[in-house]
Amino acid sequence: MRALRTNEPLSRFGFTASRAVGNAVTRNRVRRRMREAIGSLPIASGWDIVFNSRVNIAQASYAQIREAMRTLLERAELLEEAVS
Repeated sequence: MRALRTNEPLSRFGFTASRAVGNAVTRNRVRRRMREAIGSLPIASGWDIVFNSRVNIAQASYAQIREAMRTLLERAELLEEAVS
């Protein structure tokens, strides 16, 4: 994951999957899963974030992908605090 502060009102996301991940169908499925997972996470505004997938992501479940992305964002301190 790479992140760049933009100070814009919204955050933007990019997703990559190299040919090492699999054929075109597999790469597209991986990017769709990452896109779906990012939509369910409370991310701070004002960032451009790019997620680079690794080879083993093709065998990962949706829950594993979401948890891995949440962990990366948490370590980078890009998750918004939960308001309760």
